[in-house]
Amino acid sequence: MTPPDGAPVPRGKAPEGAVSLVGAGPGDPELLTLRAARLIAAADAVVYDNLVGEHILTLIRDDAERIYVGKEAGNHTLPQSEINTLLVRLAQAGKHVVRLKGGDPFIFGRGGEEIEELVQSGVRFEVVPGITAASGVSAYAGIPLTHRDYAQSCTFATGHLQDGTADLDWAALARPHQTVVIYMGIGALPQISKQLIAHGVPADTPAAAVQNGTTDRQRTVVATLGTLADALADAGLRPPALLIVGQVVKLHHRLDWYQHALTEETA
Repeated sequence: MTPPDGAPVPRGKAPEGAVSLVGAGPGDPELLTLRAARLIAAADAVVYDNLVGEHILTLIRDDAERIYVGKEAGNHTLPQSEINTLLVRLAQAGKHVVRLKGGDPFIFGRGGEEIEELVQSGVRFEVVPGITAASGVSAYAGIPLTHRDYAQSCTFATGHLQDGTADLDWAALARPHQTVVIYMGIGALPQISKQLIAHGVPADTPAAAVQNGTTDRQRTVVATLGTLADALADAGLRPPALLIVGQVVKLHHRLDWYQHALTEETA
């Protein structure tokens, strides 16, 4: 029986005119799910973001349509509304479309907005979760997001809201015994640090920024909440990068397994 308009794509079957929202993970192609890899290799068209790892793109068929819609700071290839329309148009043309997103489609990936458009247009879809940057990048940086001695909770936030501000729930982010992970926060780091300190987070709280996490270009800068902005400027570390604030960051120097592995490979 044919699913109703807007119904998810049945598992194991990808009918014509469907969209798969696929999480590409944080960068390392070996962190892809098996389902993600299979769908990418079978797609008629792949609409992909800036943060999708370059090695993951090699899975795309040579005859498949590739459409880059990446968003970088101050430079959006297509507005979100036009991306939504593009997905509908490709699916209505009978293509099996993979909408390939860095990390997870539902964690600061605008996947919900795109699905709303697909439902409204009667396009069938499915969602394939991916390893989000918070868990993947922190693991490769040797920073456990929770730890019985340091953090009993973890909060994800975005440092760049739709209106261009970073007006967050600072009181909630400043609660003790938690780890705060901020996506897209490098540009607003001075404001983020100022607000967290003003709401009670000690300025000497360990903090880190990880650039190109899980790839062979990974760089990690560790400082304190009060000094991280200056440390990043001195290191020349630029977006995109993930911010991690909390006592767990102090474990980085002992648990930084991936950087040690990279150093051994190049020695």
